[in-house]
Amino acid sequence: MPPHAFLSDILLTDFLTALALVFVIEGLLYAMAPGSMRDMAVRIAGMEPALLRRIGLGAAILGVIALAAIRG
Repeated sequence: MPPHAFLSDILLTDFLTALALVFVIEGLLYAMAPGSMRDMAVRIAGMEPALLRRIGLGAAILGVIALAAIRG
């Protein structure tokens, strides 16, 4: 197996693991607090797109920082 194929497998496995964890965490939130999740969805729907964009960008930046700290 070429080295790049091995690296691709690792990256794909990491990505799929992260995606699965997103589903687990989100599913647990909806199962444990469906009313709060509905209220949050209503509040988010009322936000300005620019604010949502800033919040999303901030979350993405925090995620990259956390990944860098965890993975080294």
